Amino acid sequence: MSNDDLKQKAAALLALHRPGDPAILPTVWDAWSAKTVVDAGFTALTVGSHPVADSVGKPDGEGMSYDDLVTRVAQITGAVDVPISVDIESGYGESAARLIEGLLSAGAVGLNIEDTVHSEGGRIRSGEDHAALVGDLRKAADAAGVHVVINARTDLFLRQVGDEADRFDRAVHKLRLAADAGADSLYPVGRHDDDTYRRLVEALPLPVNAIALPGQDDPARFGPLGVGRISFGPFLQGALTSRITELVTPWK
Repeated sequence: MSNDDLKQKAAALLALHRPGDPAILPTVWDAWSAKTVVDAGFTALTVGSHPVADSVGKPDGEGMSYDDLVTRVAQITGAVDVPISVDIESGYGESAARLIEGLLSAGAVGLNIEDTVHSEGGRIRSGEDHAALVGDLRKAADAAGVHVVINARTDLFLRQVGDEADRFDRAVHKLRLAADAGADSLYPVGRHDDDTYRRLVEALPLPVNAIALPGQDDPARFGPLGVGRISFGPFLQGALTSRITELVTPWK
């Protein structure tokens, strides 16, 4: 894929992030799931680390290598011609330059970067450290000539880190630092109620990524809350797992 193609896809992905009219980016894990979703009418996708790891028989939390992930991403971009964002967990211990080079070489134009450092016992990066990584990724993307869409994630809510009384404020502070460092969207990952989403949208300067459960959540719920991006995490694959179990169990 040429640099011009990558630039066009990156611009198209970024343009989908509209608060109140969110980008719906179904989370896929292989060429089949990607083609199925695109054939259903979606114009951009995310590749989830958890479902990819499950699909190659390795644990989530960087149990697979970055090369494992990039190989799978290349298979996906070879099967569908839409912008792709990739969950690169906490970076697999790779440099920002290597992370950007790997994604672009595989035809992806966006990334999700989290603040849980799996290779170091699951510690949480400080706001300053996470922002520095986001800044390094932005510089590497700029050097490559493509505005890779950076979705900066914090796991403070998901992992219930620290005192609940000030967790919201700590998450907002961390995500604002990431925004200042060059992120394009912000991901306070977790299942939040409507009021929390409204507060996050009001407090944060960039589109907010919400996670949804296909088959359970109402697709019309999130737009009025002001979020700018919706993805499914491991929940689409999980729903299919349950359905496959239902189909095959009578045959055992």
